[in-house]
Amino acid sequence: MICWIGPGRTFWKAINMRVLVTRPLEDASELVTALADIGVDALVEPLLKIKLLDAPGPELDGVQALLVTSANGARAFARLSPARDIDVYTVGDASARAARDLGFSSVESASGNVDSLAALVRERLTPENGALLHIAGSCIAGDIGGQLTADGFDYRRCVLYGAEKASELTMDTRQIIQSGGLDGVVLYSPRTASSLVSLLHAAELVAPCERLKAFCLSPAVADSISGINWQAIVVAASPDQVALIETIRAHA
Repeated sequence: MICWIGPGRTFWKAINMRVLVTRPLEDASELVTALADIGVDALVEPLLKIKLLDAPGPELDGVQALLVTSANGARAFARLSPARDIDVYTVGDASARAARDLGFSSVESASGNVDSLAALVRERLTPENGALLHIAGSCIAGDIGGQLTADGFDYRRCVLYGAEKASELTMDTRQIIQSGGLDGVVLYSPRTASSLVSLLHAAELVAPCERLKAFCLSPAVADSISGINWQAIVVAASPDQVALIETIRAHA
């Protein structure tokens, strides 16, 4: 059972499934809460550690909008710049919520992937109104810069954070996988998925994966784990957290 204790009341919800959450610690809590709401317990094992880089505040002269492809981008920019009135376009709803929580006043989400974000930018903006500043990590997925440059936009990339891969799975995670205490894993990015595959091989835990379902945000994530024999690989109907949670709910 999962227990929540509130003022004057205690709430209990039956656990229907237990999954491994591999998101960076900064991004895991929202997912854990959403999973708990559908009766799914989560073991958090961050496979990437986000490091915000020390850098001068980004130059905004001539910039009409920020592009944010991760909540970490919003956090990294907000740490270095007081500007909150610039238009922000995000790849997904989680990064949009993070931007709003940080005080940005004009935020719009593409609710998808980098292709969705490029399409949203084309719909809302014109190259003549200024440059686009992409607040990015040291590793990026997709080629949003190439797409927007081909459309005539002045695309600029500003790297403000990096991600360090975990070197091994924790003892708790290794033991719970080996003992059959997990029902599935939740994967958001090809990089995290590839890292998990490597760590499972290193820990000699590939065989127990036959009992686990892999819940993937996108086909690209699913491709990154296809070398392991999972009980099932399940891909969300669209690359956003709402669709992924619904996919997990259907299998709980």
